[in-house]
Amino acid sequence: MDFEIIGRVAEIEVIAVDRRIRDLARLRRQYGKGRWRKLKGIATVRLINGTIHTAEIHWYEAHGIGQFEHKIIPPLID
Repeated sequence: MDFEIIGRVAEIEVIAVDRRIRDLARLRRQYGKGRWRKLKGIATVRLINGTIHTAEIHWYEAHGIGQFEHKIIPPLID
């Protein structure tokens, strides 16, 4: 991860569930079987260079397994 999430993630929305996720086979192989969901939300992040921005975050999660592969969408205008 090239960033650190600071504080809470707000406005969380489900983007895709199970078979709608393109990487479902890889997620199951790598992390285990579960009800996988792809989510997005808005959070304040600290980039690797130390600057702080508000950005959209995408990640995968499954109940009982956890959250994985946080990705940042280019920062929104602050």
